[in-house]
Amino acid sequence: MSKKIATLITDMFEDSEYTEPAKAYKEAGHEVVTIELEAGKTVQGKQKEATVSIDKGIDEVSPDEFDALFIPGGFSPDQLRVDDRVVAFTKAFMDAKKPVFAICHGPQLLITAKALEGRSATGYKSIKVDMEYAGVTFKDEEVVVCGDQLVTSRTPEDIPAFNRESLKLLNK
Repeated sequence: MSKKIATLITDMFEDSEYTEPAKAYKEAGHEVVTIELEAGKTVQGKQKEATVSIDKGIDEVSPDEFDALFIPGGFSPDQLRVDDRVVAFTKAFMDAKKPVFAICHGPQLLITAKALEGRSATGYKSIKVDMEYAGVTFKDEEVVVCGDQLVTSRTPEDIPAFNRESLKLLNK
């Protein structure tokens, strides 16, 4: 069954951490909807290898419209987490126990949403302490699946495992 995946992304995302999972989700028959502060923009990855057209602005969407949330890494999550609307949107997925996929710096949005306490997760090494302060049991593993809901990975090298576990949850 096809699922609709909200993707929170802005400039300076880690190119492959968006392009490779998005491709895997689409190839599996799922819909990937890109969301930023405003629709119609084009955002660029930090490696300048990928550009993404934004489908929807944050004020145009509701978490109820989506089956899952995808947060690519890079500097994008840190930029997005200063906007209360984006933080509330993120928290709503965790509260509703919908699948959430966050790679590298992606968990920064979940930290700001105060949605990680008591969970096991991973992320980029530089945010380990932030995650631990947020109440996470940090695991230095290629992919961590927590509560049949949250999938996290550390770096672009972990993308195959991240995609595998994300797709397992989407196909449930």
